[in-house]
Parts: sequence; C-alpha cells; structure tokens
Amino acid sequence: MLRNLRSLPRAVWLIGLISLVNDSASEMLYPLIPLYLSSVLMAGPKAMGLIEGIAEATASLLKLFSGVIVDRTRRAKPWIIFGYGLAGLGRPLIALVSSWPALLMIRFADRVGKGLRSSPRDALLAASAGPENRGLAFGLHRAMDNAGAVVGPILAALLLSAGLGLKAIFLWSIVPALCCLALALLIKEPEPVTRPPVRKFDWRLRDMPPAFRRYLMVVALFTLGNSSNMFLLLRAQELGVAQAQIPLLWAAVSLVAMCCSTPLSALSDRFGRVPLLGAGYLAYGLFYLALGQMRHDGLFLFLLFGGYGLFMAATEGVEKALVADLAPDGQEGTAFGWFHLVTGTLLLPASILFGWLYQAFQPQAAFFFSGGCALTAAFLLLVWVRPEGKKG
Repeated sequence: MLRNLRSLPRAVWLIGLISLVNDSASEMLYPLIPLYLSSVLMAGPKAMGLIEGIAEATASLLKLFSGVIVDRTRRAKPWIIFGYGLAGLGRPLIALVSSWPALLMIRFADRVGKGLRSSPRDALLAASAGPENRGLAFGLHRAMDNAGAVVGPILAALLLSAGLGLKAIFLWSIVPALCCLALALLIKEPEPVTRPPVRKFDWRLRDMPPAFRRYLMVVALFTLGNSSNMFLLLRAQELGVAQAQIPLLWAAVSLVAMCCSTPLSALSDRFGRVPLLGAGYLAYGLFYLALGQMRHDGLFLFLLFGGYGLFMAATEGVEKALVADLAPDGQEGTAFGWFHLVTGTLLLPASILFGWLYQAFQPQAAFFFSGGCALTAAFLLLVWVRPEGKKG
C-alpha cells in the first residue's frame, strides 16, 4: 500500500492537504459559533437552528448543480478555488458581525462554497487516481479530512486557554484560508483521454445506469437511519460518561477514522467496493443495536465508539469510490452531485425522526430504527447493486 500511496498523483495529495487545512479551520470555529451566538450576538437555539438548516440545505442543492456544470465545462479547478476561497475568506468576517442575520449570511456563503466545490473535487479525485486506486485516493482524502477534525478543536482549546477572545480566533482563520487558496492554485487537472458527448440532464435519472440508481436508493435508506452524531454523544452522557470526557470520546473516534481510512478504503481496490461497504453498513447496524441495549458506561462503550470510528474509516471513502465506479463516462460530476444531494437532504429528516423516537418512546426505539435501516441497506447493497462492467 505504501508504494501505491507514493505513486498517487500530486493532485490527490494537494486535495487531501487542502481538506486537512480547511477542516482544521472549520472545526476550530464550529464549536465556537454557538458560544458567539449566545454571548456576543444574544441569539438562542431557534436562530442557530434556522442558520444551520438554511446553510446545509443550500449546500446539498448546490452540490448537484456544481456536479452537472463540471461535466459540461470539463473543468474542476476553478470551482475548487472559488468554493474554498468563498468559504475561507468569509469566516474571518464573523468577528465583524453584530447580529445573527449577518452571521446567517456568512454561514450561507460558507455552505455555498462547500456546495460549489464538493462534487468537482470528488470528480477530480476520481479522474486523477484512476479506477485501480480510487479506494486508496478517497481513503487518503477522508483520513486527512478527519485529521482536520482532530486538529481543529484542539487548536480552539489551545487558543482559548491562551486567552484569545472569540473575535480574535475568528480573525486568525484568515491564515488557513489563504493557505487553502495557495494550494488550490497548484492543482493541475489531468487531461481526459476521451471527451464523451455531453448528455442532457434528467431529473428522473434516466441518464444514469440502473446500478447507480439502485445504489442511490440504498444510500437513501441508510442515510434515513444515519442521524446526527450528536445523538451518540447524548447517549454516552446518559449512560454515565462524564461531560468533560465527551469531547475526548469524539476526538478518539475521529482519530481512529483518521488512522484507518486509508488502509481500509484501499482494501476496496483489491476486494471490491460492495463487499467492504456492505460490511461497513452491517457494522453500523450492529453498533446502533448494541448502543440501544446498553444500560451503563464502561470499557465496552469505549470499544463500541472505537468500532464506530472503524465504520467511518471503512465507508466514507468507499461510498464515493463506488459512485465513480458506477457513473457513466463524462458524468462523474453529476453522479457525485446526486450522491451528495441524497445524503445531504435526508440528514435533516433522519435527525428529526430519530429525535422524535428518542423522546416520544425511548432511546432503544430510535437506535433500533437506525440499526434496522442500516442492516436492510447492507442486505440490499450486497444483493441488488452489481457494478456493470466496472471495478467494484
């Protein structure tokens, strides 16, 4: 695997490094936004819910738009530069706002940037790595992304303990933004071997192969049971984990995902995407069933959360590699756009449904529902999604 890592194109490493730097800045600021809303802007949970809901919905829709556009222009780099630039240069402006509607506009711009860059970035990763190393490339990208999720909160804690105020931390986020822009300018796009004719976009997905449509249905079912990770932390706290240990518990999950994403995703290049992804969905289902049954904390709970990090490592990169495998030539961007749209739009109803089951009945009902969705999705994936003439 090390030899294959060294042979990955420069663009793959640059994209991974950009994600690491960008996510370090994003995850450094994300936990501080609720504090800034309540202590500086004097806004409450309703304002935060409105801000995040609008921001995430916008990002999901734009991921499809940017995917379609990149297939027509055959250029991903401009969208990557603009997307990271818009998000990164907007974050320091949070220090200058005096009301929550202004913060909404900045978060809106941040998610617009994410929506415009995500599908072109994934399409460029797939094209740069080639079919034989897609799992490895997407696994490396997710590992570096998860590294940012570990580094960011640690940076925030260090800066706060050093006496920096919230506004100063927001202003300092201009440094990683400029680094991301500089790295994005260094990317070189591979020249396509052939230029397939541009196909008319079809909202009914008739321009996509049956295997890809079935895969989207499986992903939709799995996502319906894949609610916000905040519920996992809430459950851990209810089971007796000390409040001070909750952030450390989640940092450990991100650390496991960071260390294991590359080797586990690379296995899909040898043994196929579908078997590995099916095993990941199965592990997720068993994790949720076990967490729903637990009555107190202990070593087994921490082992379970470590297993959840392994699930993330085994699925996040492979899901995207399978999208590239199933996408028709010349429509990789559109395929990634559909994938991001499905997963992004279903996260909100998934969390609402999980929260309703959690509160109206009992935690076990919510966790059993999510586990059941995952186990059903694993079964359907293994028997229903067959890549047609492509590696997977």
